[in-house]
Amino acid sequence: MARFEPRRRSGGFGSFLFWLLAAAAVAGIFVFAFFSSAISRPGPSTQDTAFVVERGASGASIAAALQEQNLITDPLLFRIANRLHAQSDTLQAGEYNIPAGASVKEIVEMISGGEALQHSLTFPEGITIDGVMRILRESEVLTGEMPEAPPEGSILPDTYHVQRGMTRAALLQQMRDAHDEAVAEIWAGRAQNLPITTPEQLVNLASIVERETGVASERPLVAGVFINRLRRPMRLETDPTIIYGVCKRYPDRCRDGRLVDAQGNRRTIRASEIALDTGYNTYRIDGLPPTPISNPGRAALEATANPAQTNAIFFVADGTGGHIFAETLAEHQRNVARWREIEAERLAAERAGR
Repeated sequence: MARFEPRRRSGGFGSFLFWLLAAAAVAGIFVFAFFSSAISRPGPSTQDTAFVVERGASGASIAAALQEQNLITDPLLFRIANRLHAQSDTLQAGEYNIPAGASVKEIVEMISGGEALQHSLTFPEGITIDGVMRILRESEVLTGEMPEAPPEGSILPDTYHVQRGMTRAALLQQMRDAHDEAVAEIWAGRAQNLPITTPEQLVNLASIVERETGVASERPLVAGVFINRLRRPMRLETDPTIIYGVCKRYPDRCRDGRLVDAQGNRRTIRASEIALDTGYNTYRIDGLPPTPISNPGRAALEATANPAQTNAIFFVADGTGGHIFAETLAEHQRNVARWREIEAERLAAERAGR
């Protein structure tokens, strides 16, 4: 006996679901194409604009700020573009140069990629820690509280490129890390049989070499003189240690690491200061001072680690920015007398021109 089988209808729900999904796909493609076109269109700005993304800012607040500065017209488009085209999970803090007519997509890629402007901060060779802290404090690019001042001679002077919003503490740590790395490398390549036995002593002596001459080619020779004195042994008798000690004890006598009179004019070292035992004055103490007197640069560190071979044990300024070196005291005394004349003439001319 034949059974009755119900006829199955073709199409039905499956067909409906297929067309529904197809329609959704078409709509999705249309929406994607619409937004892709919208976020790629040139923006409203007519000139390059500096735009700052504050640390911790949300995507919504960044979009609102962009609209306020007329860099985009629709914050929602920015947030959609951030979902579609961001190069990282977060928008990067910093200062950005948004080109005229930049599209939303370009702005998102720039900020998410961290293509922030770089600002240069220069810490000159031989700068003291007080000078370092002043630059950090006065910078309008850096943020955050002032960190505690590190020991003298613990940072590497250089030009550092930073993004707006970098913290003062972070830059100071970067300079300290650069110093540690440079000292370790230079100490490992030092000449043998030096009368300095630790990296700390290398930095200490290099800080004096740095303050004694601004002529790069002279640094190995200046270092050689001090090495010869340490070997004898004889006192270093270097003027920068007098000045450093006076500045620490009497800050009102100094400006930017230089001695000044009551009117703020530069002056020479007084006889009473040469006789003053500040703990740093190498005319009064044996060997190296208790700490570095500045932050030496890489060139001074390298010159001190590999000094010139010389018989000279004296030197004095020659009036041209360099020095005259001598092997005997009599020769040196003649050179000093001439330098004192030059120095007095210069100071007189400087004051007359004020």
